Amino acid sequence: MTANIQIQYLAQKEIDKIKWDDCIDKAPNGLIYGYSFYLDAMSKHWDALVLGDYEVVMPLTWNRKYGFHYLYQPAFTASLGVFGKNLTEEIIQLFIQSIPKKFRLIEISLNSGNIFSVPSGFSLLRNNYILNLNKSYEELSSGFRENHKRNISRAMQAGCTVTNEISIDDIIRLNEEQLNHISGTKPEDYRNFKKLYEFLKEQNKTEVYGILSPKNKILSSCVFFFSHNRAYYILVGNHPDARLPDGQGKTIGASHALIDTFIKDHAGKELLLDFEGSDIRNLAFFYSSFGAKEEIYPALKINRLPFYIRWLKK
Repeated sequence: MTANIQIQYLAQKEIDKIKWDDCIDKAPNGLIYGYSFYLDAMSKHWDALVLGDYEVVMPLTWNRKYGFHYLYQPAFTASLGVFGKNLTEEIIQLFIQSIPKKFRLIEISLNSGNIFSVPSGFSLLRNNYILNLNKSYEELSSGFRENHKRNISRAMQAGCTVTNEISIDDIIRLNEEQLNHISGTKPEDYRNFKKLYEFLKEQNKTEVYGILSPKNKILSSCVFFFSHNRAYYILVGNHPDARLPDGQGKTIGASHALIDTFIKDHAGKELLLDFEGSDIRNLAFFYSSFGAKEEIYPALKINRLPFYIRWLKK
């Protein structure tokens, strides 16, 4: 079978984006991050590996530093990898083996559909959490941990309100303020994300949610993207000082209330709420406490840099 598998490497300008997007659209493991418009927006450069007439594809998001080409994971792009129908272990391994040798460093996240065939020794497993919303709200909320239920009630009792009229600039500002010390997200990434948001907004494939204090201060906010029967919890902006007015130091439960409202609004739909992670223990507990289930996906790490430059990646 190997002899019949013809994988070609294409530079970005050579890619037929209509065929590419059709493959992503129909792939059982398709994700919004794989569409050409998403890659165009968020990746500095991207080329591709393509099987046949775009039956199976793999984006190669790349950049160059110190004269070396490398593959990296773009901002706001949780997972990429191999997309298509009838994936097999052999096909996925051949795609990975077909990554051109000019990419001396590879640090990318694949998708959950690639989990069974990543070469051992070159990968680690990462955690995502997803919640199927195809039940009634009563059934879904019965799966919440009691502490989450208390936090949701606390936010409402404190006089918080829900809004869908919140600007993307406000959400970005809060996200940037919240993560500027721990995230590698750059101002350019936020500008690109905003353009991507505006593009998807025109197609009715995005929603925004906010939780306001009684004084109309934004306490929690989020952008959701939609594709492949998934709602992606993709950009979160929380106020760092969202505390109860009694000064007890407890969180007011605004983030809990935001997610609860989204679940309530979309309950009963054939839709997965994709929390986009996380390997961080506290966040994993937060997501799983809504009844979300773990979804494992692989990250591929290959270092072919010369020995004299490898220390820079340690």
